[in-house]
Amino acid sequence: MSRSPALPARPRRVALFVTCLVDLFRPSVGFAAVKLLEEAGCTVDVPPLQVCCGQPAYNSGDRATTRAIAVQVIDAFEGYDAVIAPSGSCGGMLSHHYPGLFEDDPALKARAENLAARSHELISFLVDVLGVEKVAARYDGAVTYHDSCSGLRELGVKQQPRGLLDSVQGLKLCEMKTPEVCCGFGGTFCVKYPEISNAMVSEKTADIVATGAGTLLAGDLGCLMNMAGKLQREGSPVQVRHVAEVLAGMGDLPAIGEPERG
Repeated sequence: MSRSPALPARPRRVALFVTCLVDLFRPSVGFAAVKLLEEAGCTVDVPPLQVCCGQPAYNSGDRATTRAIAVQVIDAFEGYDAVIAPSGSCGGMLSHHYPGLFEDDPALKARAENLAARSHELISFLVDVLGVEKVAARYDGAVTYHDSCSGLRELGVKQQPRGLLDSVQGLKLCEMKTPEVCCGFGGTFCVKYPEISNAMVSEKTADIVATGAGTLLAGDLGCLMNMAGKLQREGSPVQVRHVAEVLAGMGDLPAIGEPERG
């Protein structure tokens, strides 16, 4: 699907799709996303009527509920140059799966395709659309990066975060042997198949620890929460953060799963 016809040469008025997990568990990721977008020259709105992207219902086969949710999202995000999600899975839902929900309704399908063409994962948007090559941030220490499945396989997010991390002062990237292997979260997968999910995340945390890095980064909060929980249960000191927080210079916040300070 070509995106260029729906986007201005330099999108400026963008909307942040916050995502459920960011809203409920890690609002700092949303603030980091806004900071990065504003520093790149965008005016950022956060539409108050936005709702879940519908992915849990979609993955469970409930197309009627997914369609109803999608209509609300389409309404909330009309009129913006671009819609940005700090999540590959939510970004993939908007950009790859919405149009197929409305094959029987040409008018809604056209609106869904329009939204899909304007929807981007945060780091990909900064690098691929806005041309951002570096950030003004510092993070002292070694980090490793997990490639979340939807961001990597649906949206092609791989080198973009690594390129920006390379510009962060004090940061050293230590790659895992298998950074592209799933962590076992998979949204509802971890609920439907907990034993398999646990085996997968156990292999993942072993790979993370083997890098010697003190911090784990990724672009999807679901994956990060899954790996953070396993690392903590194993007694690992590895801290877990969303990549946007480090790129925005917010790496001094408590890590995912740590208690808030003060």
